[in-house]
Amino acid sequence: MTHPLRRIAAVVMVAAGGFVLWLGFVWPPPSWWQTHWPAQTAFMAMRSQHQGAGRETTPRRYAPVPADSMSPWLSKAATAGEDDAFYLHHGIDYRALREAIGYRRAAFSWSNPRDRAELWRALGRAWPRRDRLRGASTITQQLARNLYLSPSRNPLRKLKEAVIAYRLEWALDKSRILALYLNVAEFGPNLWGVEAASERYFGKPANRLSLDQAALLIATLPHPLTSNPSFRPGRTRWRQQLILLKLGGAPVVVPPEESEEPAPVLPGPPPDTGSGAVTAPRD
Repeated sequence: MTHPLRRIAAVVMVAAGGFVLWLGFVWPPPSWWQTHWPAQTAFMAMRSQHQGAGRETTPRRYAPVPADSMSPWLSKAATAGEDDAFYLHHGIDYRALREAIGYRRAAFSWSNPRDRAELWRALGRAWPRRDRLRGASTITQQLARNLYLSPSRNPLRKLKEAVIAYRLEWALDKSRILALYLNVAEFGPNLWGVEAASERYFGKPANRLSLDQAALLIATLPHPLTSNPSFRPGRTRWRQQLILLKLGGAPVVVPPEESEEPAPVLPGPPPDTGSGAVTAPRD
């Protein structure tokens, strides 16, 4: 190899190594959360910056509690409403991801040329479907985003989110991931976690929530600033009913994570699609 080519190869290797380090570097490391609660997440810091730049002065409400201080309905409603494959995947739900990017084959193998061709076709058309990709996020991915990242849809940010999700799954068990998620999720303006949200909306601690109340809190998650139990609640109550139906065993499809943009209140029951499943119209 000539001297210029060696220099180019060295630069490429250094750049690749730096990129891998950037993907893997997060602080504190995921194992830290086995025994600690975050004092502030990346999402909390982002909201504080927005608040500082505007006129909003709502004080932060955040009081993390262990899983045994939460109503058991909260974890059941969370998995039903946000990630029904939570206990089956390892951070990424590939079934939901395939559907989100429009991959049409039932399985995938790198050794199968038809699978590879279909994957490249789907990836080539993925950008117009980016909202669906956002809706395919698992609870672990949402936790990774809340703890370390931002709501940006930048592809590199999404890649880092996936890497962090894998690391969280490797370092923590499912119950701890779910407890962290329920404690740092946003439930309203500067309102973080189920304990603070339960006290704010129902005047009681999270371990005393009923099934209906737990489902209402979880229904708030996709749009906590534009619809919650005390502000334009129609959209949240509709989602609550879908979660309750699903927990009751009905073949209901709860809409995936939505954009935090103002949307009209959705009146009435979700329509029958004629396929035996129920879904709500997209905004």
